[in-house]
Amino acid sequence: MQIVMFTKMLRSLPIDQAGDIIAELGFEGVDLACRGEHVRPENVAEELPQAQEILAKRNLPIAMLTTDVTDATQPYAEAIFKTAAHCGVRFLKLGYWRYAGFGHLREQIARVRQQLEGIQSLALQYGVKACIHNHSGDILSAVPATVAMLLKGFDKRALGAYVDPGHLTVEGGLGGWKQGIDILSEYASLVAVKSFGWFPETDLATGEKRWRAKLVPLSEGTAHFAEAFAMLRQAGFDGVVSVASEYHGWSLPQIVEQTRVDLAYLKGLLGR
Repeated sequence: MQIVMFTKMLRSLPIDQAGDIIAELGFEGVDLACRGEHVRPENVAEELPQAQEILAKRNLPIAMLTTDVTDATQPYAEAIFKTAAHCGVRFLKLGYWRYAGFGHLREQIARVRQQLEGIQSLALQYGVKACIHNHSGDILSAVPATVAMLLKGFDKRALGAYVDPGHLTVEGGLGGWKQGIDILSEYASLVAVKSFGWFPETDLATGEKRWRAKLVPLSEGTAHFAEAFAMLRQAGFDGVVSVASEYHGWSLPQIVEQTRVDLAYLKGLLGR
């Protein structure tokens, strides 16, 4: 497996400084944000090759791009796929479709599958693979069975699943996450690493108590990474693993040091 770092939380730094940090931490590549953070979609043809050259000097290949693409007709969608292929980037993370609300799910799945037909065509044309991330919350891809429905019947060379055990655990903390990995295993093309804890907070408008999932260090969260990776290995996964240090509200030095701890923990789990 290739362990890479998602560049989102280093977006305040120019790509060379971000690359220095990622290399010093000991990652094997990057998951490069192509949503306006380090690469702007409207200028991808120029900025992605520049970023690749800068990162290559630090022995950091771009293993995947994180994009906002949800439709092949979006501005810059084809440019992103084409430039990724030109730079040898094999995997792209797609953007998100918001859940349309109760009573609209079947209709929305059908509509998104139509959009995926266009994305599949782009992926096949340029020889890359576009992946759907199972993100918790009011996102269409929150439920792994829905992701499987979206992907069913499409060419696995072109479309895949970006499996996230942390978000799977938010949606199915007792055992649903296991079934989620099970149903997505045949589509698993990328794996995200982050973990969550549940924290109480008070709704200021109503005074009611709520529970909110927040990112926590890997060793402290609810995700069962050892078992999750054992299942993924059993399914034959041996690809890109992206660490997302999305510790909102933390200072940059705090994020860097926690990422160092998280990476050591992950390497320990993977026998690295």
